[in-house]
Amino acid sequence: MPFGRPGMSEAVSALQGSTRRGWGARLFTAGVAALAIPFAATVTAPHAAVAAPVSGPAYRTPAGGYEELMVPSSMGPIKVQVQWARNGGSRAVYLLDGLRARDDNNAWAFETNTKQQFENDDVTLVMPVGGESSWYADWMSASNTNGQKFTYKWETFLTEELPDFLAGYGVSRTDNAVVGLSMSGPAALRLAAFYPHQFRHASSFSGPLNLTAPGMPEAVRMMMLSAGRFNKDSLAAPSSPQWLRMDPFVFAPQLRGVPMYISAATGAPGQFDRPNSAMAVFDTANAIWIEALAMVGTRALQARLNQLNIPAVYDLPASGTHSWKYWEAQLWNARPHILSALGA
Repeated sequence: MPFGRPGMSEAVSALQGSTRRGWGARLFTAGVAALAIPFAATVTAPHAAVAAPVSGPAYRTPAGGYEELMVPSSMGPIKVQVQWARNGGSRAVYLLDGLRARDDNNAWAFETNTKQQFENDDVTLVMPVGGESSWYADWMSASNTNGQKFTYKWETFLTEELPDFLAGYGVSRTDNAVVGLSMSGPAALRLAAFYPHQFRHASSFSGPLNLTAPGMPEAVRMMMLSAGRFNKDSLAAPSSPQWLRMDPFVFAPQLRGVPMYISAATGAPGQFDRPNSAMAVFDTANAIWIEALAMVGTRALQARLNQLNIPAVYDLPASGTHSWKYWEAQLWNARPHILSALGA
């Protein structure tokens, strides 16, 4: 494909608070290995045209339609799937993938009806492809447990390289929202907290939002080894400032003023759980554990934000497991909040 034109301080002490102790922390530790179970079905993505290189002036956003771009980065070329704003508007919604993000398609594009949800809205959907086990962060070094040939620099890509590139197509560097699920839930909140000039809204669905809770660093290590054999220590050293910077519970004060939509369910089977085989039963059982664990971390962050008098919109349903149909429904619920924050 051708290229287009490249265009804690006080919060840390709160980690010792009561929200970190008791049955919630033990629940996170006991069931954490289940977090590494994948749920994305293998679906062939529709054929998409490749964007022609942009050599003219900025603000040439195509009106409507779907394309796949190859975006230069320090990690090499990154595929980005894009649904252009219906009327050529400049606002965008970044949709981040989960722990087992694939190298061929962003799961939002084929596991959900995301494109249909926003097809009549004047916002561009930006769906980066790849980033398995990355937590969408800038790593210290390449993983030494799986032969990785380059160092993940996803935060740099999402906040510098990608917006600079998309500016050539008329996508704003500042009028954006970011949505994450599971692994990318805390990443979405982090991007909005540290780059509020770029992201005017953040949504997190079923995210582990208390990464420094007892047992969680070890849990993340197991998850990353399961999903691609990545070494957590290549991401960030234990208890380092870089690790603390990834935890919404720690950087919660920096979420003040950020419009947020945060959801997680109890894990009780709901309307989309209809297992009809032994494997489906196994997957559902794991999805129950995973979502229950996500709810514990979400409740911890909710208590922290309430303590800080930082508002957010919460949806904490009594049923629902860790699976795509529930995130599709949550995106639909979050959609009016996203559009409102963007003025779209």
